[in-house]
Amino acid sequence: MASNDAKGKGPLQASLVNPTPQTSMTDVPTHRSDPLTGSVSRGTSNNDPNPCSTSNSRKSHQNLKLVALVLAVYLGLGTVCFYLLEPQMTGHKTNEIIDAVYFCIVTMATVGYGDIVPNSVLSKLFVCVFAFAGMALVALGLTKAVDYFMKKQADLLINALHMDQNASEAKYEQNYKGVKYKCLVVIIIILMLMIAGTAVLATVEKLDLIDAFYCVSVTVTTLGYGDKSFKTERGRIFAVFWILTSSIFVAQFLCYITELHVQRGQRELVKQVLSQKITSKDLEAADLDKDKSVEPAEFILDRLKKMEKISEDDIADIKEEFRKRDVNKSNTLTESDLPQSTQVEN
Repeated sequence: MASNDAKGKGPLQASLVNPTPQTSMTDVPTHRSDPLTGSVSRGTSNNDPNPCSTSNSRKSHQNLKLVALVLAVYLGLGTVCFYLLEPQMTGHKTNEIIDAVYFCIVTMATVGYGDIVPNSVLSKLFVCVFAFAGMALVALGLTKAVDYFMKKQADLLINALHMDQNASEAKYEQNYKGVKYKCLVVIIIILMLMIAGTAVLATVEKLDLIDAFYCVSVTVTTLGYGDKSFKTERGRIFAVFWILTSSIFVAQFLCYITELHVQRGQRELVKQVLSQKITSKDLEAADLDKDKSVEPAEFILDRLKKMEKISEDDIADIKEEFRKRDVNKSNTLTESDLPQSTQVEN
């Protein structure tokens, strides 16, 4: 019965609805608690760790290493170049190497004190290139942050499909509290950094407490008016690490604030969708093949669309990918549809 229904449905629905794999398939279901979760969770149980979550965690670490590597190369090359261009820079100078690193950090963090500035055509052109490269580095970081948000939401959705409503809400609440805790920790670290910066400016740079706190504030917020800055060699050594660390934690704080907002909105949306009563109009809208009944695949697609997790364009793209992979046009995917090299490896 299931195979006959699958033949009358589109490729995506058929692949989700048909609960019995072909005998040639290597993927054999080991757990199925109900038709809805069973149709999307072959080979996994509710007690097993989510392989997608593990994969996403591994990718997040790889992304972090990539950003750190690019940052190190960016600062290293910038320091060497500005060290060589030191005679073409004007302003309050201390040590050539320290000033080069200090100028790189101040430029990358978009603080721009103005206490050291380029004074030749070559140095000005290089500063322009270096500044735009810094923007590209920031864009890379933002891209990885967006990827992190999307993967986190995908994990939450997969967990929701494997649990009942109460367990799903508990999982959302647990993740939400976890992000709130991280946000609180970052706030405390930022406050400690501000206190440390104020203390160094007051003791090393000999600024009064108001001016020191003022300089810290315009630095952490990347305003960098330039009327107050680090002038001494010891102060700039501290500033190199302090500005970079402060910028990272402020960016992390903004990241967590955004994640809290996104999770709160997604939690309310999922809760609303999962708890709303189903009407005849809902059934009609979910009945994609118009056979007067809603099957698990159709129900899942309808719920995903209402949760704003998937769009009609996404469904069309997935169907098109299925058609391309369905080499023998059987409306199912079997080992015969796999490339020869893949079959040999298996």
